[in-house]
Amino acid sequence: MMTRKIRSATAAVIGLGIALAVTGCAGGSDGGGGGSSDGKVTLTFWENAQPGPGAEYWKTAVAAYQSLHPNVTIEVQTVQNEDFDGKLQTALNSSSAPDIFLQRGGGKMQAMVQAGQVQVLNLTDADKKNAGAAALAGYSIDGKVYAMPVDTQPEGIYYSKDLFQKAGIGSTPTTMDELGAAVAKLKAIDVAPIAVGAKDAWPAAHWYYNFALRECSQDTMKKAAQSLAFTDPCWTKAGEDLASFLKVDPFQKGFLTTSAQQGAGSSAGMIANHKAGMELMGNWDPGVIGSLTSDQKPLPDLGWFPFPAVSGGQGDPAAIMGGLDGFSLSKNAPKEALDFLQFLVTTDQQKAFAKAFVTIPVNKEAQEVVTDSYNVSALEAFNKAPYSMMFLDTEYGQNVGNAMNTAVVNLLAGKGSAADIAKDTNAAAAKG
Repeated sequence: MMTRKIRSATAAVIGLGIALAVTGCAGGSDGGGGGSSDGKVTLTFWENAQPGPGAEYWKTAVAAYQSLHPNVTIEVQTVQNEDFDGKLQTALNSSSAPDIFLQRGGGKMQAMVQAGQVQVLNLTDADKKNAGAAALAGYSIDGKVYAMPVDTQPEGIYYSKDLFQKAGIGSTPTTMDELGAAVAKLKAIDVAPIAVGAKDAWPAAHWYYNFALRECSQDTMKKAAQSLAFTDPCWTKAGEDLASFLKVDPFQKGFLTTSAQQGAGSSAGMIANHKAGMELMGNWDPGVIGSLTSDQKPLPDLGWFPFPAVSGGQGDPAAIMGGLDGFSLSKNAPKEALDFLQFLVTTDQQKAFAKAFVTIPVNKEAQEVVTDSYNVSALEAFNKAPYSMMFLDTEYGQNVGNAMNTAVVNLLAGKGSAADIAKDTNAAAAKG
């Protein structure tokens, strides 16, 4: 998603299309668009698209919509990514809320819903087909949809096909036992099996996130977003799974002091230069890896597979962890604002969006534009997923998420236990 997971300029451009230029503020006395006596409507639209193909897409999309709806004018306002959350919250708390705005999801969206600042989207069957069940689930609370997804960023394990072949790994792992066997084979050819940038905390925490996705049911994970209570035994079981996996010594030497995306020595750099076989990461990773190869071109043998199944877990083994890009409507936005969101998930618009942002569209009819083998694999897994779950530090909010991330790193460093992850996360939630 257009979120904090961006860690380099290349990742921003290629992985997520994060934005950067600042323009003015929303117009209108109530902050949103409004109608007039002659039936004309002006909508304010806040996004954060990178200058270049992304920004050009929005200009073209808005022009196309306005040509179909001459009574509607859409005023696009680009807000720098780092400033977006603060400016949006100020606007939502005042009378200057934009009609349409980029939605981060997770704890931030939950707070907006509780404050009555966003609309429930009354989607048609065609909208639901265009957006897809898994993507809509990522923006749903109690069965109600609060944002229209436009792309998906499934997380999984990126790997070197050449190193897998050299190590004699015939197929990508589907279970934790198979992943452990692949680790052993990569060690046998003197390659670090799995690279992780634990210095940045969140890449290491994503291992716990994915074990939790397998151990906890969707209902348990969704309820935790509202209660911020992590008392179900599955949360500790996920930590125990991670602790058990550590026994096969899967990560590179010095992983606790390795960064994720900065330079050839980072976890992404190790994949780029064939120093490691695998890395668990979101779909901005190929862009980062490509920027760190010796010729600064995409890694030609890069592949992808979903996080393996965990025996006995309550979560669906086909569920996907990942991010989303989508847009919400403020409480006073007119009906034309929803119509514009519906327009964005039509097939032609989704194809154009995917090309501009180099991403995976949610509309299955538009997914023919996805051709890189790793993205094709991620797309196939996403389309089979019964639901997707946002990254847990997004889903549960920054304070809770940071405590969870820190507790996971403590476990990896031998300074904490599986039970401490739930304990420390609950303590952070209690502090508010």
